[in-house]
Formats: sequence, C-alpha cells, structure tokens
Amino acid sequence: MCGPPSGSSSVWKRIIFDWAIIAELERDGRLTNVELAQRVWLTTGPCLRRVQRLEADGVIQGYRAVIAPAARGRSFEVLLDLSLEAQDAETVERFEQVLAQAEEVLELRRLFGTPDYFVRVAVADLAAYEAFLSQRVMTIPRVKNVTSHFTMKTVKPSR
Repeated sequence: MCGPPSGSSSVWKRIIFDWAIIAELERDGRLTNVELAQRVWLTTGPCLRRVQRLEADGVIQGYRAVIAPAARGRSFEVLLDLSLEAQDAETVERFEQVLAQAEEVLELRRLFGTPDYFVRVAVADLAAYEAFLSQRVMTIPRVKNVTSHFTMKTVKPSR
C-alpha cells in the first residue's frame, strides 16, 4: 500500500501545504499573502492562517533583509577557531557575553570538541580585523588560542 494511512489525508495535506509555504518564504520573505497563496495553491484566508500558525509555533522565526557587506563597510570576513584555557561557567559566560555584543561578530557558535568556538567576523579591512582581534578578543580573560581563516571566496552564502 502506498501513501498515508487511511484517515490521515488531512494531516498530510497540512504538512505538504506548510512545507510549501516555508519553501516559498525561504526563497522570498517579502511575498505578499496573495502571491504566496497563489504559489502554494491556497486561497488567501487559509494561507494567512497557516503563516500565522507557523509564526506562533516558532517555525517561522522572523523576516530579514540581506544587506551587502560592502554597503555596511564590512566586506572583509574572517572565520576564527577559538579555544579557552578553561570551561568553568564564569569564563564561558564572560567570553560569550563580550563577543555576542560585538557588532563585528556575525555568528558565534560553541562547539563540542576542539576548538571551543567558531566565530564569524566581518570588518572593513585587515587593519580593522587586527584592531578587533587585539583590542576585543585577546583582552577577554582566558582566551587560549585563536586561529584566523581569511575567506578567499564565498561559494555559497548563508541564507
């Protein structure tokens, strides 16, 4: 037997429509409800209710504009592998708080294993990166090791 179990076709339809809505909004978050409804073969009322439910459920977490790094004066991107001397709560919290507040930091991830953190930074140029590294990162207590990787080319940008 192929397909969903009997009596569950409405569940499958809901899942299919939800994923279609998600896919369209990932491609273009500026779609109007009318355009979105047309693309996923729904009328506007049910489409809007589905989007609102996906937002309320936390599936759709927000909408944003993607700004060219050069327009913000931050076209020099650096990826950092960073390790701390210790993993006690105070060291970790202080490090994360300082870097999370830095406007140069685009992404900050704590990792399992080594290194302890992955940090994605965007600055104007090499001199700005050197200033960020020496004045912001290296002044945080208990930073053990920083390895910088300079982006040659972005093959697939983040969404």
